[in-house]
Amino acid sequence: MTFTPVLKAAASRVEARLEQALATLPESPVRAAMTHALVGGKGLRGFLVLEGAALHGVAPAHALNAAAAIEAMHAYSLVHDDLPAMDDDDLRRGRPTVHVQWDEATAILAGDALQALAFELVCLPGQPRAAELALELARAAGAAGMVLGQARDIAAETAPAPLTLDEITALQAGKTGALFGWAACAGPRMAGADLAPLSRYAAALGLAFQIADDILDYEGDARLAGKRLRKDKEAGKATFVSLLGLHDAKARAAALVDEACAAVDHYGTGAENLRQAARFVVCRQK
Repeated sequence: MTFTPVLKAAASRVEARLEQALATLPESPVRAAMTHALVGGKGLRGFLVLEGAALHGVAPAHALNAAAAIEAMHAYSLVHDDLPAMDDDDLRRGRPTVHVQWDEATAILAGDALQALAFELVCLPGQPRAAELALELARAAGAAGMVLGQARDIAAETAPAPLTLDEITALQAGKTGALFGWAACAGPRMAGADLAPLSRYAAALGLAFQIADDILDYEGDARLAGKRLRKDKEAGKATFVSLLGLHDAKARAAALVDEACAAVDHYGTGAENLRQAARFVVCRQK
């Protein structure tokens, strides 16, 4: 079986769990906006949770709660990032962004509610190591993780000089890498197992993902990507492509894929889906 059906199957399971959670909420524009924000993504972060959990014998229901949580957290970040005060995007996953489909106030509230839902899902009764999961999710998403990365990205737009390669790497370790890290480590964390192999895997995967994103922004097809491209070039922002060049950026992404694959050698053939995921992130079209 190729990787795409595996990823889609995982995404379908996570989407069904999120639909179940949303169905318990009162009907409102905010709930409708939350649903809109959750539809159409790749589901890669949720997939990482499910795979890491399966490798460590975590019960599927518990794994699914954590997988749905990270997808809710990711969706919240996209809803807020798309707002006019931040990235000012009007297209996400091939559809109007939430603030375009509704309005800015609804988008802010939907993002807030998605973040709250993420913490609710990891703290449900019986969820293993719920306090630790919630603590690490807060750290990954907050002012030392994803939020810090986004703040650095916004600041770079008006910085007197383009960011250096080290600065961009640090920025993306927060903006993109922090949630990847939480997702990959959720399984061993729930099982009380060693986090090191999947932590190394996630660090390499997250950086490869972002380099591939920069490559996609440079040479991708907006119709396939489902979002506006060439934004960084138009804004004059430094990227992995602008600093390394297209050829070397692709070579760096490929090397990171090898690094990610090597990190899960510990799991043998059980980690083949994770290896396929690493290869997928550098050849995707969206």
